[in-house]
Amino acid sequence: MNIDLKAAAGFMATQARLLDKRRFEVLFRDGDPAAALAALEGYRNPDGGYGHGLEPDCRSATSQPGGALHAFEVFAGVGPATSPRAAELCDWLASISLPDGGIPFALPMPDPAGSAPFWAEADSSVSSLQITAIVAVTAHSVASHDPAVAAHPWLANATRYCLDAIEKIEEAPHALVLAFAMKLVDRIGDPRLVEKLGRFVPDDGVVAVGGGIEGEAMRPLDFAPEPGGPARKLFTPGVIEADLRRVAGAQHEDGGWRVDYTSYSPAAALEWNGLFTVSTLGLLRANGLI
Repeated sequence: MNIDLKAAAGFMATQARLLDKRRFEVLFRDGDPAAALAALEGYRNPDGGYGHGLEPDCRSATSQPGGALHAFEVFAGVGPATSPRAAELCDWLASISLPDGGIPFALPMPDPAGSAPFWAEADSSVSSLQITAIVAVTAHSVASHDPAVAAHPWLANATRYCLDAIEKIEEAPHALVLAFAMKLVDRIGDPRLVEKLGRFVPDDGVVAVGGGIEGEAMRPLDFAPEPGGPARKLFTPGVIEADLRRVAGAQHEDGGWRVDYTSYSPAAALEWNGLFTVSTLGLLRANGLI
């Protein structure tokens, strides 16, 4: 599995926003974590949340859960460096949490232009397992090196909401909910709940995304991205190896990777290129391919 980092660097230089260039530099060029954190600062609002298109398909300037997810990705990627902004983001998430501990899929936005309908039209009065789980997963990654995040009550409350919701699942959920819930129980090391959710994952690990474009699916590495995690036991080594080959082989001649889902604005289509490329490279490196 040959990954061309030189080509990837060229792709990031020509097609990625500054934030993702800085993330790439931290991962593969001994870049300064402070530079990545400075780039992230431009997306932060005074309330402690993040917006302004940090989630490419949510263009609203308002602080949103989708923005929190991508901010935590940055805080995780600069580790072991830490930033007080991570705990402040937990404060913001606590302020928007509902009584059950979950967070809404999205908050009302007065400026929905360019945002995907599922963001702009989300019901802010109910908790979403989908967004709470994936935000919590990424926060747990930050917590592994940031004691302030690890000890924050929001993370414990959000995790408990997710675990309670997962316990109640009796029928196969949407592929994204399934993948994000699985990532959470894998990340915290709960083999019982991994097994419970694993009932809905076929042996080949391919679960079609309802409502997505043709061929859009969650695949083995979407359920079990971490080597050594309990979710890896759901798949044979050959299945994981094949999926790693699929991901590595999807690098384009220009050095980048492309998402397999719809973008909702020209800006998002471009911004996903760099974001997805640096995330994919991080996944491959975590699995020993770089």
